[in-house]
Amino acid sequence: MRSLVVLGGADGAIPTLEAAHRVGLHTICVDQRTDAPAVSHADEFLSISTHAVDELVSVLTHRPDVCGVTSPASDVNLPTCAALARRLGLPSGLSADALRASVDKGFFRSVCDGQGLPGPGYVQGPAAEVVASAASLATPVIVKPTDSSGGRGIAVCTTHQGLPQAVAEAAEHSRSGVVIVEEYFEGDHYTAEAILCDDEIRIFALGRRTLTPQPHFVTLEHRMPSCAALTADVRRQLSRVCRALGYRWGALNADVLVRPSGDVVLIEMGARPGGNGSAELLGHVHGLDLTEAFVQMSVGDTPTLVCGAPRHALFHAFGAPTAGKLLALEGVEEIESMPEVAELVLAANPGEFVEPYHRAGAKVGYVLVTADDEHGVANAMDRVEQLLRVEVLEDVGELA
Repeated sequence: MRSLVVLGGADGAIPTLEAAHRVGLHTICVDQRTDAPAVSHADEFLSISTHAVDELVSVLTHRPDVCGVTSPASDVNLPTCAALARRLGLPSGLSADALRASVDKGFFRSVCDGQGLPGPGYVQGPAAEVVASAASLATPVIVKPTDSSGGRGIAVCTTHQGLPQAVAEAAEHSRSGVVIVEEYFEGDHYTAEAILCDDEIRIFALGRRTLTPQPHFVTLEHRMPSCAALTADVRRQLSRVCRALGYRWGALNADVLVRPSGDVVLIEMGARPGGNGSAELLGHVHGLDLTEAFVQMSVGDTPTLVCGAPRHALFHAFGAPTAGKLLALEGVEEIESMPEVAELVLAANPGEFVEPYHRAGAKVGYVLVTADDEHGVANAMDRVEQLLRVEVLEDVGELA
């Protein structure tokens, strides 16, 4: 038996766990939450904090079956992933700089600046210092925890007067207490997804990204692929960044902004598969299972990266209309029977507390739709939205 350790039990880990099963691996999910959505998809569960490196090493070090560790869809667990790989002698493509760029937004900005790539002015530092430093930036600005993801702690300030509160709230979502303040750029949002092998980006796609309204900035929808010229431009930029970081093999996810001027700006990156369905979309666009490929790389195997006929694909997240107890999800069977639906993932069960979709972990579920062209994807998604009904008992007092 060969076992893969998957750090984190959020819904973004479910595709990785299922892909590991398809390639014949035993799975061990690690999360402090016993009710995390991915736990039921694993063969084994360790109720341990994903930040408790010493405890995890103690538990896993005498297990010869453990042959790989991964942190899908989450940057916050990448330091633990790198530490476990190093201390247990497991495969890892993470360079020190690629790891840092994934968990330190200011460092990533400095790398892009060093490559001469377009980007916003920014300041970064402890919450107590960054407010004064940010006075030099033109407003509006966007405030973020430097080491958090999933839309947590982000705010846009149209004046400097709003900075103290926004910085304080961002710091609450940062394990390091470090906050980055950037000039806020308007534009169209995209997500890049890639697999690197042999020092180069081998598989790549760019998807148009729809976000929830301010102040949350959480991904609601991805559509892949994007136009060829833009895709090629982003790929070139990310290839330069990966070379600068010494990142030679693994998965890559990046947020991208295209300004009205046409400037392409890399916003941030994660040296791991993307969440919100973007890793799976990359596979559907190219006609191969990229999640399986990444799993194989994570345990030291060499995947076969042969692309099939190109297709269009879409990810769409859905949440609750209001906070309360989830009563039912209607239309699930009809949606799953649609030929265009590649996957319907449910992240909440009837009886559980749900809330409107204002952070990545608050989704009730998501759907992946594929078709031969963009029109087919749009029609299928319209049908999904007609069928799906999320019923919630609004009186949260009933949860007791």
